[in-house]
Amino acid sequence: MAIAERAKTIAVRAIMVYGPTSLKKWLWDKEFSGTKWDFIDNTKGDCVYAHLEKFARNGSILDLGCGPGNTANEMADTTYASYVGVDISDAALAKAVRRTKECGREGKNTFAQSDFLGYEPTQDFDVILFRESLYHVPFGQVRPILDKFGKHLKPEGVFIVRLYAGSLESDELKPRVTAKLDLIKREFDVVEATEYARPGRPTVLVFRPRRKR
Repeated sequence: MAIAERAKTIAVRAIMVYGPTSLKKWLWDKEFSGTKWDFIDNTKGDCVYAHLEKFARNGSILDLGCGPGNTANEMADTTYASYVGVDISDAALAKAVRRTKECGREGKNTFAQSDFLGYEPTQDFDVILFRESLYHVPFGQVRPILDKFGKHLKPEGVFIVRLYAGSLESDELKPRVTAKLDLIKREFDVVEATEYARPGRPTVLVFRPRRKR
């Protein structure tokens, strides 16, 4: 039974990464409509916020894969002027909108339903955030996706990527995740690279498209 459940989980996660948008949306809506992701509803104090608030500079933020609105409502209200959160799941966005109203941030936070791989921004941003969401981008699409969204960074704007480089259960690194982090370090101009000494080795990279010299 345990083997069958593990195989099912692997298959579902593969669809969430490689599957068609309609099927990915159905799966994410199903999960966010239940209790599966309730454990992430409170992430205050997460290591990403210090970096995000430092580089937002009271400007604009695009959050790709925003989920139920944690970032939109947990980061310091005084450090940004506008925020756009994008997620494939209507169920997750319903939570995000409700939390935004409860926090009184309707004038600053907006949300868009879309598979962020195909999302087309309508403005440029000071920060473009991938908070765990880069985990769901196939390795071969990481560079093209970053190149695509890099065109929507302001001149001094930055990407911020936050990923667990290791397992929460052990010190073992995740090869697929570290490969993505290594690609960014190799092919972009990294401003900050911080691995935190916590379970899962949460890692934050702040970087820009490489400037022509």
